[in-house]
Amino acid sequence: MRQLKLSKAFTLIEPGPVVLVTTHDGTKSNVMTISWTMVVDFTPVFAITTGPWNYSFAALRKTRECVIAIPTVDMIDQVVGIGTCSGADTDKFAKYKLTAVPGKAVQAPLIQECLANIECRVVDLVRKHNIVVLEGVAAHVDPARKEKRMLHAVGDGTFLADGRRLDRRKMMAAKIAEEV
Repeated sequence: MRQLKLSKAFTLIEPGPVVLVTTHDGTKSNVMTISWTMVVDFTPVFAITTGPWNYSFAALRKTRECVIAIPTVDMIDQVVGIGTCSGADTDKFAKYKLTAVPGKAVQAPLIQECLANIECRVVDLVRKHNIVVLEGVAAHVDPARKEKRMLHAVGDGTFLADGRRLDRRKMMAAKIAEEV
């Protein structure tokens, strides 16, 4: 094994798929790319990392709601583009040809082009680490969408794509039954 710069160690433990997070500040909608996401336990609770450096953060703090939209690999250029400009001076929905769809439970829009959308409310802000804890209040998926592979950021401008799904549900269910 060769030594890896400690500052690059985070690239070894990729937390989850790259997502698009939409907000609505009462006047306009915005979308940001978030590459640090996390599921909290087996509940509809999620965490993202963002802060004042992101234009959408003010709306997120003000309204305490958003949508986590899950893009697929065919959207990589839109995802990267959204992450490299600011909603302060760019209508990202128009620029990246995204269709805003009204949510059922929050004012932030869903993104029609994404595989899935999770409407969320902010339940905690962990300021020390810029973590926003979100509780899902509604979820939507497009089962007709042909592309289902998600993007994963490595952290240096490169991405991985989900591959083939490996099913071990029976094996895990047998182990759980054995323990009970």
